[in-house]
Amino acid sequence: MGNWMLEAALGAVLAAGLWAGWRLFDRKLLPAPPDAPRSDARPKVSVVVPARNEADNLPHLLESLRAQTLLPHEIVVVDDGSEDGTGEVAARYGARVIRHDEPPPGWMGKNWALWDGFGRTTGDVVVFLDADVRLAPNALEALVAARDKAGGAVSVVPFHTALRLAEKLSLVFNMLGVFAFMSPFEADNPRRGLYGSCIVTAREDYLRVNGHAGVRSALVDDLALGARFLAAGIPVVNYMGWPLVSFRMYPGGLRHAAEGFSKSAALSMDQLDRRTVFLCALWMIGLLASGLFFWLDWALAAGFVLYAAQLWRMARYAGTFGLLAPVLHTLPSLFFVGVMLYSVYQTAVLGRVTWKGRRISVRSGRR
Repeated sequence: MGNWMLEAALGAVLAAGLWAGWRLFDRKLLPAPPDAPRSDARPKVSVVVPARNEADNLPHLLESLRAQTLLPHEIVVVDDGSEDGTGEVAARYGARVIRHDEPPPGWMGKNWALWDGFGRTTGDVVVFLDADVRLAPNALEALVAARDKAGGAVSVVPFHTALRLAEKLSLVFNMLGVFAFMSPFEADNPRRGLYGSCIVTAREDYLRVNGHAGVRSALVDDLALGARFLAAGIPVVNYMGWPLVSFRMYPGGLRHAAEGFSKSAALSMDQLDRRTVFLCALWMIGLLASGLFFWLDWALAAGFVLYAAQLWRMARYAGTFGLLAPVLHTLPSLFFVGVMLYSVYQTAVLGRVTWKGRRISVRSGRR
C-alpha cells in the first residue's frame, strides 16, 4: 500500500509538471509580413546595436541587414569598450560607429549604449538588436508590421542556433526563457518585460517613457523597459522568432554561457507573474526528478521519457537542439541548477555579476 501511494504521488507530480510545460508554452510566432505592394510611405527604420567584443558576430548581423526587403534607414553600432576590433568591423560594413569606454555615473553599460545610440538616430521606428542576432531577408519588414499591428512595443525571443554540444546545454534555459515571455499569464502582468535581443518601438513611444534613460541602472533593462511602456499605456507584445529572427548564444563555451545566464537569471524571476513562476517551478521539479532519479522507479522512468518527448516537441521552435539534448535532458538540467546557484551566490552574497570581463554591482547599479 505504501509503495502504491508513493508511486501515485510521483505520478501526480510528474503529470502536473508536464501539464505545466504545455500550459506555459504559447507558440506565438512572429508573423511573416503581409504580401502587400511596397510604397514610398514605408517608415524610416533605424537599427541600434550595442556591441562589446563582438567582432565575430557583427558580420553575420550586418550582412543580414544588407539583405532585407525593407532596408534600414541607418545602422548605429555602439562599440562599448571593445578590445577585438568591433568598431572597425562595423565601419567596414557601413554602419555608423559610436565609441564608448565607461558609462556616466549611475548607468549600466548596455543601457547607456542603447540610449546614446538611439540619440544618434532619426528613424520613425527604432529596432534594438544584439550583435549575435541574425535576420531572415523579410524579418525587418515583419518586425515593423508586427509593431504597427500591436500599436506599441514588440520584442522577439530569437530562435537559438546551437551548433556545439556545449551550446545545447542551454536547452532548459531557453525553454524557461520561452515560458517566461510567452506564458499566457504574462498577458495581464503590469510588469511584463521585453526580450532585449530584439526590441522594436516607435520613436515617439520610446521617448514618451524616457527610453533606457528611465532604466539606466537596471541590470535586467529589457524587463524594466517593458514595465515602463505598460505603465504609460503602451502595449507590449512578445513573439517567438522562428524562422525569421535567430541568434547564436555563447559560442565561446561553457564559461561564457554560465556568465551570460547567471548575470540575470535570479533577478529576472522577480518581475514574472506568480502563476508563471509557480508553473515553471512545477515543470522544473518534474524535470529534475525524472532526470536525476529515473532509474529508481517506473513512474520516474516514464516521466523521463515523457519529458524528453515534450522537450523535443517544444524545442523545435526554440532552437537547433536536435534529439540528443532532449533525450539526455539530465545534463541541461544539471547545467541549469549549477548556473542558478552561481547566480544566487553572485547577486545575494557577492552583490555583483561578471560579464565580458566587467564586474557589475547589483546593489548600486554601477560597475
